[in-house]
Amino acid sequence: MSSPSTASDEVDVLVLRRGVHGTSPERYADLLRERLPDHEVVRARTPSEERELIAEAPVATGHVLSEGLLDAAEELELFACSAAGVDHLPLAELEARGVAVTNASGVHGPNIAEYVVGNVLAFSRNLHEGWRRDDRAEWRHFRAHDRELGDSTATVVGLGAIGQAIAERLEPFGCHRIGVRYTPEKGGPTEEVVGFDALHDALARTDYLLLACPLTDTTRGLVGAEEFDTLPPDAVLVNVGRGPIVDTDALVSALRRNALRGAALDVTDPEPLPADHPLWRLENALVTPHSSGHTPEYYPRLADILAGNLKRVADTGSYDDLDNRVA
Repeated sequence: MSSPSTASDEVDVLVLRRGVHGTSPERYADLLRERLPDHEVVRARTPSEERELIAEAPVATGHVLSEGLLDAAEELELFACSAAGVDHLPLAELEARGVAVTNASGVHGPNIAEYVVGNVLAFSRNLHEGWRRDDRAEWRHFRAHDRELGDSTATVVGLGAIGQAIAERLEPFGCHRIGVRYTPEKGGPTEEVVGFDALHDALARTDYLLLACPLTDTTRGLVGAEEFDTLPPDAVLVNVGRGPIVDTDALVSALRRNALRGAALDVTDPEPLPADHPLWRLENALVTPHSSGHTPEYYPRLADILAGNLKRVADTGSYDDLDNRVA
């Protein structure tokens, strides 16, 4: 492990203290050093180090950047966020200062897609019922779902990197795939691509509703009581987008009255989900604590994005044309 740097050292890339998914950012710093041998990559370990080092760093990377820390960032040209979502950042202030911002879009595609497909398979074979009987040491047969996955329709809402990875991994199973996106003319790796104005038509034909879209004014509350009424009662919902995309009260109601066969939720509203929330006690709801994003490949993919961008900056002298640039 390298020793902490001081403010007198030259700093090209500053790695901030907060890691992702419970993993240390030291590995991220090491991977950046491997990919950028001509750059001085420094990891801050304390709040005071962050404030000192960011004063001279042209590039900083991490999960959060407080306005107080930004005030000290006199030379900052690029903040490479280690998360896909950037709504927690002081974007207006960053823009006013002329700081380019990139995100981690694409890093989560394979691993979150595996989470989604795993839950689809679990509900297709009713494995969650088998897990409960296993917990009780109960040898009693149970039936798989009445329809095989190959005879089903899966609707993927959001065809960014995660949504596309989900659709691609479902293809070998032979199910019919519908993609829903803001700009359906862009197409996607599904048999159909429709806009949000055709959502209900897609829902009426859906066996597995897979939410992989960002939280926006359009998608907040996208799936509520009306949508659950349109979905077939044997449909399953999997949400890896954001909790508020789904109306939680309407979801609980649909699960309780068998208007929805099941739900797998890696994101919830509220989040964290309180211990006394009814979703924990519903046998047809599988809840995980926003953990589908974890993968041992997270930091390598993140380092690839930042290293590629910095090589482009070295070639062009500009921060304008960067991968994952946030508008």
